[in-house]
Amino acid sequence: MPEKQKINILWFTKDLRTRDSESLYKAMQEDLPVLAVYVFDAEFFAQKQFGFRKIGKYRAKFLVESVENLKQNLAKQKIPFLFRYSKTEDVFKEISDEFEIVKIFCQEEWTKEEVDLQAKIEKAIPTAIWEKSYSQFLVHPLFVFKTLDKIPMIFTSFRQKIEKNLLIRPEFESENLVYNKLEIHFKSDTISLKSLGFEDFETDERTAFPFSGGENKALKRLHHYFSETQNLSQYKQTRNVLVGTDYSSKFSAWLSDGSLSTVTIYHEIKKYEEEFGANDSTYWLIFELLWRDFFRYVSLQYKDLIFWKSGINHQKYFAENNKTLIQKWKNGETDSDFVNANMLELKNTGWMSNRGRQNVASYFCKILKQDWRIGAAYFEEMLIDYDVHSNYGNWMYLAGVGNDNRDRTFNPEKQAEMYDSNKEFRKLWLKQ
Repeated sequence: MPEKQKINILWFTKDLRTRDSESLYKAMQEDLPVLAVYVFDAEFFAQKQFGFRKIGKYRAKFLVESVENLKQNLAKQKIPFLFRYSKTEDVFKEISDEFEIVKIFCQEEWTKEEVDLQAKIEKAIPTAIWEKSYSQFLVHPLFVFKTLDKIPMIFTSFRQKIEKNLLIRPEFESENLVYNKLEIHFKSDTISLKSLGFEDFETDERTAFPFSGGENKALKRLHHYFSETQNLSQYKQTRNVLVGTDYSSKFSAWLSDGSLSTVTIYHEIKKYEEEFGANDSTYWLIFELLWRDFFRYVSLQYKDLIFWKSGINHQKYFAENNKTLIQKWKNGETDSDFVNANMLELKNTGWMSNRGRQNVASYFCKILKQDWRIGAAYFEEMLIDYDVHSNYGNWMYLAGVGNDNRDRTFNPEKQAEMYDSNKEFRKLWLKQ
């Protein structure tokens, strides 16, 4: 039997970009040919929790667009790219039937489903060497754990210690590398919303997030928000506005599937500050990126506790299971018009502002007294920018079982008065 050709795999998961891609950079330094792979995992698309899908139509559409754009960008670098709708381990098995897979380059993950998936691949291809990168952080774990023995419970102490001698790695120069090795031929699937089990839909014209997926769109948005409009200089003042596309950066959806890196954003902020000046707002975007990192470090430290009803705090959490109340919350039919407007925005667009999320989650946990994990699961299905660490971190926090021991409840009427005093947002979503 002839010897199989040796290759390396560049396995894309939540890092759908060519700029500042550590895995891409490392794979291209090797002597062996590389095959890029992305799998729309059939089991993931079929899964349910608390009756909700793991991914809904809004994020699915954004994901298809992101992978399509990644395909175009990899083609420019002449990198062969295989994408399939299948079980991940089956795709790896199929490749290993034809080639000897020496190394697998990918992003490091530590939450349950991602770890389980890697274990399935390891079982299918036990001899492969794994090269994993912590590429989803702004501040690298090596720096963080040199500075801190353990992650503090409160964000402020995390931020103050980390900011003291903040060191951010340079971007990986990965987007200009051109592949010049063996042609590897595999037939990719044609992926559409239909093939993933969804009907096509039109974007609601009221949405505050009318953007498409993909690295090119992410970098275009970055350019627009920074140098084109200089909106970054007002970010701190405008970030809680509820209507319109430009009140906040809107980077979160591209960050969540990795078509944009936090490190890229950081270095672009620094360039912006040199050109247009630094102020509270330019700092505030870095502050928000540190919040994002914080929730990642919390999940890295506490692992699966972030999915437990009692949270990382082991707090007793009493919840009713009132299906009628949950349904009314989902449909925007509660006693609060501010909560309703936000929930209708989510239902119709897959988007909700940070201000809205805090209010509807607090309402679900504290006023309706429902199991916070059900709310978190609904967000997981619906949000375009769903991110496991931020979603579960924030829901725990608002349920009182996470990183804040103060028992806080948002007053939606007060919040509406502060952030929607002219009722523009409520009129937009509550008009019949």
